[in-house]
Amino acid sequence: MRTPLTNRIGDPDAVAALALSALAWVLSDDDRAGRLLTLTGLAPGDLRERLGEPAVLAAVLTYLESYEPDLVACADDLGTRPETLVAARATLEHA
Repeated sequence: MRTPLTNRIGDPDAVAALALSALAWVLSDDDRAGRLLTLTGLAPGDLRERLGEPAVLAAVLTYLESYEPDLVACADDLGTRPETLVAARATLEHA
């Protein structure tokens, strides 16, 4: 049985995997994806090249935090809590 992510939020690999899943969720909708690129200033190529960088992953989660309905919907789709996404962002910012 896997340990729930809320118990592994200090695990860098689990945090990165969660952020990448959140990014996939954002990119699954053209409007959300466009807003992410506009608000972060990232171009699609930059995003692809920098996917593994904690700062980029934190920016994705910050983007979700900026609009609570998306944060809640993403957390629901990922089977986690919004608070876990927020904690993951904080972890990435200090990585």
